[in-house]
Amino acid sequence: MAKKKKIITDLLLTGIADKGKCIGRTIDGQVIFADGGVPGDIVDVMVLKKKKSYSEGVVTEIKHLSAERVSAPCIHFGICGGCKWQHLDYAAQLKYKWQIVKDAISRIGKINQDIVLPVIGCEHNYHYRNKLEYSFSSRRWITQEEADSGEEIDHTGALGFHKSGFFDKVVPINECLLQENLTNEIRNFIRDFTVEHGYPYYDLKDRTGLMRNMIVRNTTLGEWMVNIVFAKNEWDKIDFLMQTVKDRFPQITSLNYTVNTKANDTIFDQEIITYHGRPYIIEQLGDVQYRIGTKSFFQTNTLQAKVLFDVAVEFAELTATDNVYDLYTGLGSIALYIASKVKHVTGIEEVPEAIADANINQEVNGIKNTYFYAGDVSGLLNEDFVERHGKPDIIITDPPRQGMHENVVKMLLRLEAPRLVYISCNPSTQARDLALLNEKYEVVKVQPVDMFPHTHHIESVAQLKLRKT
Repeated sequence: MAKKKKIITDLLLTGIADKGKCIGRTIDGQVIFADGGVPGDIVDVMVLKKKKSYSEGVVTEIKHLSAERVSAPCIHFGICGGCKWQHLDYAAQLKYKWQIVKDAISRIGKINQDIVLPVIGCEHNYHYRNKLEYSFSSRRWITQEEADSGEEIDHTGALGFHKSGFFDKVVPINECLLQENLTNEIRNFIRDFTVEHGYPYYDLKDRTGLMRNMIVRNTTLGEWMVNIVFAKNEWDKIDFLMQTVKDRFPQITSLNYTVNTKANDTIFDQEIITYHGRPYIIEQLGDVQYRIGTKSFFQTNTLQAKVLFDVAVEFAELTATDNVYDLYTGLGSIALYIASKVKHVTGIEEVPEAIADANINQEVNGIKNTYFYAGDVSGLLNEDFVERHGKPDIIITDPPRQGMHENVVKMLLRLEAPRLVYISCNPSTQARDLALLNEKYEVVKVQPVDMFPHTHHIESVAQLKLRKT
């Protein structure tokens, strides 16, 4: 007989946590992470997993609705799982994200949280993304309501987003509010066309079917890129679909396709074939134009990326004589953005394709004082590198979610650059690294920037200055 799950009653939810969960604390001080509520709700929670210092569970009943609740505008909210906080007032989202950064700074970084400035919100908190990836699947996600209805279930394949926690199940999307509406028109047209003409959708388990993925990108300059990924090289069907999409959507600047016969969806090692238009689209931030290819990494919220870059520029206190290192440079977006304000910028990035993009964008913009290297930062940033490129006056670092390798932190402490700007998409690992850098640096201020409204994600920029000895 299955053990009955414990129910925690009348729990007040007080904040947001990772992956759309809320956090609360019982009368005896136990921390609870719960799915299904918003801060301010009073709820009953069924405990699904108990750890030594906390428990995880799901809301079974809402006893009192939070004053910060709002109506979610997306028709797929609660099923898709992509925007967990649409039902939480946006001002409240910023308040709780601010608290997340402050908590990380104080608890992990052991730094006074008063240096954390209020979050800079996103003016356009819908239609802000410039890239979405959709999946075709022969296995459509069946909602609980459908399963309970007793009606015959339509098992037709789906074009949309993967259901969280289910690698082979896809939630069909009719309208997504994350990107401008043309993405909905393109996706729905391709869905209807492929169903009408019998193009089978991919089955990730059996590795059968033709239609696999679709990536849609756009820029603030009105350019659009579409890349349709097929699981087989069935040219007649590919050509028929691509020609039809080309004729139907003249707005597409770059129309591409890929044939991916591998077990995984990654296309970085696959050939991208441009069917029509250019193999890239153009974006602009400030005075710099960026060519973005199908494999290029670029901040997915363009307007807010400029806000983020401007904070970094302000914190760097740039001068015309500065020698700058830009670590984890990506396609050189920040390096190129600041190039006109300094003497030299040297960027390091692990992904060779990104460095190729950086070099192209440097040439396109006629920038002569940036230098880019492909390789692991922890390996390239050494004494020989510094001897070749000179000691930096400023270091800008924007590492992935796991933060900086300990060898990179040690090298930064040895270099003793007068100013450091640390951009992060993970407050916890940023705070960890700031605690290590505290050996020689003072963390002057931290500015959170909301790049992804209605999600738990938050970026933050820290300004560090070398302590005087």
